[in-house]
Amino acid sequence: MLTLQSSHTNAAEKNHRRTAAFKAILSILLINSARCITSSAATSTTSGGAPVSRIAFGSCSNQSDPQMIWNAIVDYNSQVFIWLGDNIYGDHKRPFKVFGKERTIGPWKNVPRFYPSSEYEMESSYKKAKSNPGYSYIRKHSKVIGTWDDHDYGLNDAGKEFAEKVTNQRLLLDFLDEPTDSPRRNQAGVYTSYTFGPVDKQIKVILLDTRYFRDPISSDGSILGSSQWEWLERQLYGPPAVLTVIASSIQVISNFSAVTRPLFSVEGWSRFPKERNRLFQLIHDSKRDGVLFISGDVHFAEITRYDCATGYPLYDVTSSGLTQSVEGVVPPALEYLLRFMAWLTPATLRVMENCRYKSCVYGKPNFGIIEVDWESQPLTLKIEVRDVNGVPVASNKFLISDLHANNRRTSDRQKYCTLEVDLPWITRYRLAIIVFSGLSVLLFTCFGLAYLIIFASKRCLRKCKHD
Repeated sequence: MLTLQSSHTNAAEKNHRRTAAFKAILSILLINSARCITSSAATSTTSGGAPVSRIAFGSCSNQSDPQMIWNAIVDYNSQVFIWLGDNIYGDHKRPFKVFGKERTIGPWKNVPRFYPSSEYEMESSYKKAKSNPGYSYIRKHSKVIGTWDDHDYGLNDAGKEFAEKVTNQRLLLDFLDEPTDSPRRNQAGVYTSYTFGPVDKQIKVILLDTRYFRDPISSDGSILGSSQWEWLERQLYGPPAVLTVIASSIQVISNFSAVTRPLFSVEGWSRFPKERNRLFQLIHDSKRDGVLFISGDVHFAEITRYDCATGYPLYDVTSSGLTQSVEGVVPPALEYLLRFMAWLTPATLRVMENCRYKSCVYGKPNFGIIEVDWESQPLTLKIEVRDVNGVPVASNKFLISDLHANNRRTSDRQKYCTLEVDLPWITRYRLAIIVFSGLSVLLFTCFGLAYLIIFASKRCLRKCKHD
């Protein structure tokens, strides 16, 4: 009897232990599932309330340079401000040197021109940028969001190989006032998305990370990496929005390097043709209307457009930079030469209307705006680049319905379809041909003058001796 009772007791205890263990395992699974759901969902932030009608954005802001442009951004009174990268210049730059101990250019180059800062230096640079009175006002009165580019990532033109990217991600998120419990602080990369406004007036902003996973330039490898591509696919196949703004730190539409080599080149999605085609195809396959790109990086501003990817025009508004600009590094007398060269550069995808200069390139400090008129019927969208005084230098206004694939008004228009790489070589390399021809003429002229001077000097000496 005792033995039987003991066996029943042991069996009951075993059942109790099994039940407890099962509950514990189930609890762990539920907690982990909840964490996964929270992590995947929290990379997208939705805010209701009033519709967002004014968005400002900018890039390339050196914390040590004058920050005069913030007054114009404050006056614009945007509801959202988007950083597009190079929010600080955190790396160091050696001077150009052909000779000496540290040679940064030429056949005897032995050190890279750029090298990274320490964590303390990066943090100090962010603090300096954050303390600017104009930007402080923006932080208090606008929703500030953003991504990074190479100089705040930590090193010029760096990609996935950069060793300090984890530390610098934390510093960037601190600068952006990202909550301490944000999943962005635990994920690899700073990509995320936001949805603003009520359901029928929503604007979705997708911030890409073009640094953390990027393969070497011109490798035609990956820019976004597999995990970010999967996330982006979910974003584009997700609930529709009136307007979807995709923020890329580097240009998406323009292939500036294709028409300026071998003089100089810039980064861009065009340096990764397979990735850019994949991006266009994803937008097309998702049947997502109303996509608009914004970008920075290049130290000049332009509006570009591509009509032959998704069934409607894809615009890319490039605003660069808030302090850094191509005209800012040359003497004032050479600014006109730069503008002339910009006009000479072939631009098959640049929107050549409503611009301050004939080239429709603006090479001084600037910021960009996106403005939706929710009161107009049909809805209108204005994209603009503005100067340091808030005056437009490049502008375009059109119906939001123009960014719909089923809109017959735009579906048959293919004005901007010729890619720069498809131009005849004499057109594509026109700038380089003119520059090198000019230099050759100048060189021969100098040699000719030198020869004439030497020849005249010899004749003069002979005449003097004869006399």
